[in-house]
Amino acid sequence: MTAEDDLRAGLGRLLDGVPARRTAAAVDRLVAGYRGGGPAPALRDADDVAAYAAYRMPATFQAVRAALAALAAAAPGWEPAGHLDVGGGTGAAVWAAAAVWPDGPRPTVVLDRAEPALALGRELAAGAAADAVRAAEWRRHPLGAAAAVPGQGGPAGPGWPRAGLVTVSYVLGELPEAVRHEVVAAAARAADGAVVVVEPGTPEGYRRVLEARRHLVADGFEVLAPCPHSAACPVAGTQDWCHFAARVQRSALHRRIKGGELGHEDEKFAYVAAARIPAAAPAAARVVRHPQLRKGQVLLELCTAGEGLARTTVSKRQGPRYRAARDVRWGDAWPPPEDGGHDLS
Repeated sequence: MTAEDDLRAGLGRLLDGVPARRTAAAVDRLVAGYRGGGPAPALRDADDVAAYAAYRMPATFQAVRAALAALAAAAPGWEPAGHLDVGGGTGAAVWAAAAVWPDGPRPTVVLDRAEPALALGRELAAGAAADAVRAAEWRRHPLGAAAAVPGQGGPAGPGWPRAGLVTVSYVLGELPEAVRHEVVAAAARAADGAVVVVEPGTPEGYRRVLEARRHLVADGFEVLAPCPHSAACPVAGTQDWCHFAARVQRSALHRRIKGGELGHEDEKFAYVAAARIPAAAPAAARVVRHPQLRKGQVLLELCTAGEGLARTTVSKRQGPRYRAARDVRWGDAWPPPEDGGHDLS
């Protein structure tokens, strides 16, 4: 069973016997709060947490998995010796890491300030097939002023454990600006290998990721994905924003909770994966929009290491490269690794 299937089964068990009307009412309240533009709505009780998990965990899982998969592709052979999930709530990033690096147990710690979310994450993880998920430690911990790493300076407090991988997903938008800075700085201090930040694929989410990216680069991290470089983002200051999409297959439970009829949805997200680990040669470019297929041509919009944003057309005359272009997806590196070169044409 894959980590995705395992997660869906676990969510189904958690909501088994809970009246759909009660869960749907909690989802409606949470959705209204998120769309209101203010602070994230509070998770008041077990019903709220279960509704949130059913509503958001499959999409968060897919977005974080995509970001971690890009990190893994950029650092082949590397696996995190431990995982710290900051503001992890019900633990979607822990399940995503298990999907990307499934072999063997590793120390895994989830920090969050909301005990109801931690309790549900702990209950859900207890039935997981993956050792790293099942053995994860769930700690209630404030973010911000108490986010010190032992031996690394900073404010006093119990501190965060060090880990090979630190994830900060879908949490920066819930924090005041000053606290966001503290959290990213503490994540950088705690990471022995890589930091991955994921936010919603909105202009505001992109700006938060861009801010985190600047801090990580200033702290000596190299950007491994999605950017093919660690220089200034060429999208910054334009009317556009850098984001990607992860396909989420809706289970019957997911459709019932969300009131949707389609069998899938696309989760838009922005992210940065930055590291202090040996990495492969950076990709020449990243596809930053859906490829456009024309008769005998594929049009690609790219973020490149040398030219910033660029467009290229791959024609049928280019044989293998054209076939690769027809299969490439939004968010993929270009050209494909097996292409063997950095020529973008």
